[in-house]
Amino acid sequence: MPGKDPHTESLKVCILQLQEEGLLTDSSPPLASCCELLEHILRKGLQKPVLSLTHRDYWHCFEQLLKQDTCGRLGAVSLAVQQTIACPKLLTAQGRGRFFIRLMLSRRILGNVVKHLLHTSRIMEWYRPEVSVLRNEDFVEPFLSLCLILSEMQFKLNIEVSILRSRSTDTVLIEECSVESNCSFLDESWLLPVCETHEAVPCRELGMVLRYLNGRVFVLELLHGRMAQVNKFAEPGDIIDEINGISLRNSRNGQAGVLLSQLRGQPLTLRVLHWRGEDGAMYRPLVSLLQRLQQENPSLWFGPDPARPKACLPGQDQSQCMNDGRILYSVRLLGKANIGMYGGKEVLKHAIPTILQKRQGTEEVLLDVKETHLTCTDRSNKQELFQHHFPEISCVGRFGQPDFTIFAFCVVDTSDTGQPPGFCCVVLQAESSSECEEIVHRIAAGFKNTEWFV
Repeated sequence: MPGKDPHTESLKVCILQLQEEGLLTDSSPPLASCCELLEHILRKGLQKPVLSLTHRDYWHCFEQLLKQDTCGRLGAVSLAVQQTIACPKLLTAQGRGRFFIRLMLSRRILGNVVKHLLHTSRIMEWYRPEVSVLRNEDFVEPFLSLCLILSEMQFKLNIEVSILRSRSTDTVLIEECSVESNCSFLDESWLLPVCETHEAVPCRELGMVLRYLNGRVFVLELLHGRMAQVNKFAEPGDIIDEINGISLRNSRNGQAGVLLSQLRGQPLTLRVLHWRGEDGAMYRPLVSLLQRLQQENPSLWFGPDPARPKACLPGQDQSQCMNDGRILYSVRLLGKANIGMYGGKEVLKHAIPTILQKRQGTEEVLLDVKETHLTCTDRSNKQELFQHHFPEISCVGRFGQPDFTIFAFCVVDTSDTGQPPGFCCVVLQAESSSECEEIVHRIAAGFKNTEWFV
């Protein structure tokens, strides 16, 4: 009776666990183990090139497939190989191999790629037959069967790549490769950091002090009152991974600043890698680098996550809730009305009492102050009541009562009411004066930091 390869058997167990998950994402617990086992099997038995000091890894086998495909028969496989080569965030063969494995799983081509490997004798000669799974008749068939099963499963991973094709020939041109994926740490680890994308309105400066370390752009400090500190999309220790789709992996000193200067006056999209993992603890591959930052700046603190508000549930009486990591304020909408052609802050002291006297009725709503705009939704049915971008807001302020819980903002009135165009004043009430002050400050920072160039 033929023996069984222990790694193939472990891979079978992982696949059974994955099949229980349904739609597979980066947060699926068995995914990392499955990828590690695939990597180990593909790497096992690889021989070092003769008369060469270069280390050979399994990625070089995939890369060789592209060179062997002189007739363009492989199609999707060749495209995936070229996209991996063009990814600017990957610096090593190990990182490219891991990216390619994730790409194969996402596009359901793993079984097809392994088949081509097995039928390319020149590549198979790189493996030692007495060690490799791929050159063992008893082991290779079960492994190929498992790869075909993985190719039938649905993966939705954080990996998006676009590439340009030549219209005149069948050759794929790597003229432009747009990568929006969580892959900047694949050179070091299969563990992925928490990655978030944030949008910022055009502003004079974000208010971040940056530190370049090992080719990565760390946030060292947030300047008080500036956009980054007010919108809380990053904290000291986080990494700025991309700006407007441009990778900052392996950046030189000052490169991010130069890029921000070139983009001044344009909306910004930033991809941030957080130093805190999904479990709230420090992301392990960053430990040594964060320790170096602490040595340079002892005031930095990378401790446990402080208590944060929980997500809102029906019937809960919470002034703050969470949605995708952002704070939602539970406030009361007291009313709104057109106030005429002037929307300066001076009108608030007259407009707020006038609207309150109309007693339009109080609604329990959730206010979400985002990086570029704010939204208000009905707390009971989650229906969006209004959305305003910061350039539309002309002023914001609190009502001069002893408790200072009532606040209002003025926006361009676009409602089709038959009234002359002008400004609309929206009046709301927070749970406490401190929360009211925080909301007013965040809205004010949003439209004050907005800067348009003509």
